[in-house]
Amino acid sequence: MSNTINTFANQASQVSDMNQLLFAVVPYIALTIFFVGSLVRYDRDQYTWKADSSQLLESKQLRRGSIPFHIGILAIFAGHFVGLLTPTEVWHVLGVSAPTKQLIAMAAGGLFGVICFYGMCILIVRRLTNPRVRATSSAMDIGILLLLFLQLVVGLASIFVSAGHMDGEEMLKLMSWAQNILIFNPTTAAASIASVHWIYKLHILLGMGIFVLFPFSRLVHIWSVPLKYLRRNYQVVRSK
Repeated sequence: MSNTINTFANQASQVSDMNQLLFAVVPYIALTIFFVGSLVRYDRDQYTWKADSSQLLESKQLRRGSIPFHIGILAIFAGHFVGLLTPTEVWHVLGVSAPTKQLIAMAAGGLFGVICFYGMCILIVRRLTNPRVRATSSAMDIGILLLLFLQLVVGLASIFVSAGHMDGEEMLKLMSWAQNILIFNPTTAAASIASVHWIYKLHILLGMGIFVLFPFSRLVHIWSVPLKYLRRNYQVVRSK
């Protein structure tokens, strides 16, 4: 696997200027906005650091959509994080070949993608058609939800593209891009991804768009996942 990724790196001289801009420069701009914007919002506008729950306005559809949405999107995020950023040497030691890894990614991504799709459809219909929920929704609330939905649809569509080439080569190129971005090697990153199918590039660009909008949306509540509750003692709020 590592030899294949090194081959991608040798193609740096053949990368177009547009490819360099989109996949070697824009990722760092998006990540800077993501981290710095989140810090600034937390420092200056802590009262807006919330998800603005609309459960009091309508709870039945929210419950039906929110649970599968969160299960699906958290699993997809974890899968992307592990799949793209785990060094190829680790997969090699585990005996997982590139085609096998691609098959696992397609199966897991498809399963949790469908779960997320089901939940998100309910949430979108609820937010757009329920008068009370719609009245309390900002343009950003609706925009970020639709952007997430578009990203999900593109991700699911990419599974069908992946099914047309099960050699794992595209997967290795995407891994090389992500890992080289992480280690601040943008030229090699752009070279790695230059020849992949356009649907994967669109998926990446939409992802960076989500990173850019993240600090200005309700998504910031992700930073406040109450992990401390996992180790906190039970509290009796009301006894019978």
